[in-house]
Amino acid sequence: MPEITMPRLSDSMEEGTILRWLVADGAQVARGDEIAEIETDKANMTYEADAAGVFRPVAAEGDALPVGAVIAHVLADGEAPSANGAPAAAPAGPVASGRAHTGLPAGARASSAPPAGSAEVADAEGSAAFSPSMPDAGSGARVKASPVARRLAGELGVELASLSGSGPGGRIVKADVEAAASAAPAAAQPAAAPAPAPGGGGKGELTLVELSSTQKTIARRMAESKATIPDFQVRTEADVTDLLALRAQMKAAQGGAPSVNDFVVKATALALREHPRANGAYKDGAFELYGRVNVGVAVAGEGTLVVPTIFDADVQPVTAIAQQTRALAERVREGKVLPPELSGGTFTVSNLGMFGVTSFTAIVTSGQAGILAVGAAVERPAFNAAGEIVKRSLMDLSLSSDHRILYGADSARFLARVRELLEQPLALLA
Repeated sequence: MPEITMPRLSDSMEEGTILRWLVADGAQVARGDEIAEIETDKANMTYEADAAGVFRPVAAEGDALPVGAVIAHVLADGEAPSANGAPAAAPAGPVASGRAHTGLPAGARASSAPPAGSAEVADAEGSAAFSPSMPDAGSGARVKASPVARRLAGELGVELASLSGSGPGGRIVKADVEAAASAAPAAAQPAAAPAPAPGGGGKGELTLVELSSTQKTIARRMAESKATIPDFQVRTEADVTDLLALRAQMKAAQGGAPSVNDFVVKATALALREHPRANGAYKDGAFELYGRVNVGVAVAGEGTLVVPTIFDADVQPVTAIAQQTRALAERVREGKVLPPELSGGTFTVSNLGMFGVTSFTAIVTSGQAGILAVGAAVERPAFNAAGEIVKRSLMDLSLSSDHRILYGADSARFLARVRELLEQPLALLA
């Protein structure tokens, strides 16, 4: 009776959300068959069965479960399921191996798991949720419902016992609750609260939006970063007039050219190679200095922010960096980027210049020494070598640094080197 547990699909993954089952309840599966699409903290991925048999899901679509929690069973031929769709429970008594099976991977802390034999799991908010077959409040019936559906039913005043579930094994899912709420007659709905008086400061209708696993991870990590990293900023302006002229020549000659941000990534990578502590991190009272220069590039996805990695950016030509950034950005927008493409970064570049933003401050990513915020190139008056006022394209660069590993002078020298490379763009083509 193999158990299928929520897999750890990335180093930082703590829980996953079952977006949809790819196999029907009761279907025969073979080892290696794709059985589920799971949303992790970084991307959506499909998961394959590691055993053959009859597939019986335990969790419902939309459930957010911790890594190691049981999500399904694979029954052997002739093995009978119990009434709730899971395999029949083993007889009570001592376990043959001498210890209870928790359903968690080896090495996991037993205290973080539910009691052996329980179907109770943590819901999306991290609090304990009812087990799928727990009796509904005020009813003697045993109601099977997902944690999300149960919470939504409480908010909308829907009686779970009156619903027929459309999920695996007749389990009530979020869509069932929403359908019942929309079909309820207006008279049955709670009376609407009186409208606030003019000037009363009412906020209007409230809409609650559930966060995806990725958005929860972003929120948690940003809060952790601001709370634990003593950061500071240094700023400068880079004259990118010659860089823009070089791009225009490349585009005319080749029909295409790397973006300004591709040149920024290359310049940053070369500067990181020359300043090893900028390509490191502070951890547990020591400096971690990384042997590879892997630059993360912030990309805005649908309702989220993802940072794919350009590996070994210091030794790659800027044209190769351009090809990779375009391909990675496209996969992010399509939701097809893979966890390995989002890991291993040693420094991050965030560019909002394409949105017309001229200057901003970025938050340092945990496990890195700094992040470079890049603004738009704007034409401004400047003095040339002869003291004459001329029109030049200037771009704001803001470096946020972890003061535990980079001090003021360190950050200033690193940022000055990035500026110098951008102002001598031919050096970035070598």
